Amino acid sequence: MLKINTHSKVQIHTQMATSILLSSSFSSHPQFPGTPKFIFSPLKLNRTVTPINTCSNRGFLKTTQLLPSNYLRKNRRVFVIGESDTSVSKDVMVGEDSANFDLAKQKITSWIYFTVVLGVVLFILDIAWLDNSTGFGKVFIDSVSSVSESPEVAMFLLTLIFAIVHSGLATLRDPGEKLMGERAFRVLFAGTSLPLAVSTIVYFINHRYDGVQLWQLQSIPWLHHLLWVTNFISFFFLYPSTFNLLEVAAVDKPKMHLWESGIMRITRHPQLVGQVMWCVAHTIWIGNSVAVSASVGLIGHHLFGAWNGDRRLAIRHGEAFEIVKSRTSVFPFAAIIDGRQKLPKDYYKEFIRLPYVVITGLTLGAYFAHPIMQAASFRLHW
Repeated sequence: MLKINTHSKVQIHTQMATSILLSSSFSSHPQFPGTPKFIFSPLKLNRTVTPINTCSNRGFLKTTQLLPSNYLRKNRRVFVIGESDTSVSKDVMVGEDSANFDLAKQKITSWIYFTVVLGVVLFILDIAWLDNSTGFGKVFIDSVSSVSESPEVAMFLLTLIFAIVHSGLATLRDPGEKLMGERAFRVLFAGTSLPLAVSTIVYFINHRYDGVQLWQLQSIPWLHHLLWVTNFISFFFLYPSTFNLLEVAAVDKPKMHLWESGIMRITRHPQLVGQVMWCVAHTIWIGNSVAVSASVGLIGHHLFGAWNGDRRLAIRHGEAFEIVKSRTSVFPFAAIIDGRQKLPKDYYKEFIRLPYVVITGLTLGAYFAHPIMQAASFRLHW
């Protein structure tokens, strides 16, 4: 009989190195046994069983590569048997459970800090960027627009500038966090990206009907409803990385998460898919060259982001990411269709969670607030 302790090594006789053991389901509805389950070859040879998160067996993975740190808080145990085989049973999760929000674990003080931080950020954004009398937003827009009289060129340049800054800082995240710390780098990242994003959005709103009209399909009766549904669904793909708002605002220490459940089962890059859906819907409806320019820039940025994101996750999470990558796909539903992704019977429960409820409310609110958003953009005279 084999007894495993997370603080000791136990000798067992097996002949080839094998994979990974995980126990303790990621949700309240277990998908695999709650006690440790080994996955190994029946052949025998002398090997050592080592808990990967507590000991220094680095022949297989670094201690920080396999699982994010919050797995320890969830009492998930991981054991490595041997050093060479990286196969893992398909019903075993190596990534994190996305959109998992435990209300009982929330601290009122954290959300008070979040509210204060949000208020301060919006105040600074208004004074330093949005207000034409004190901010630099109009100067920035005028500088970009002076490059060409074409609104298509200005729209593309604004998107390109945002993409370079946003993805560039994301690429520098690892060395930046080592130099400044996670929270300070998040403040730099958000403080730089947010004004550029707002400028790009405002310019699009104010100039979306400029340029050359390429087609006019708004008279088709059913088209608006189809595009509205497409746009609505796109927001469930667009914002999976913002599930933990406390990390976004640097109230909690930001982490580079390796999500695996929920929307990630459909596509490993939901923001890319959501952006494509949003761009297609708006471009079909508006039907002009400015919309095409904005869509080309945004989709191009997200295509690069998908490649860069995979590269960064591979560096940060190592073999754990390779396992998640093998089970997922960039193109929606591809991994499910070819059998690499097996959906749990209660898959729908991964969407019946508070973050998705919030996304639903915000998406509907943004739709009905379109007149307010347009009026606010027009007043900026950008």
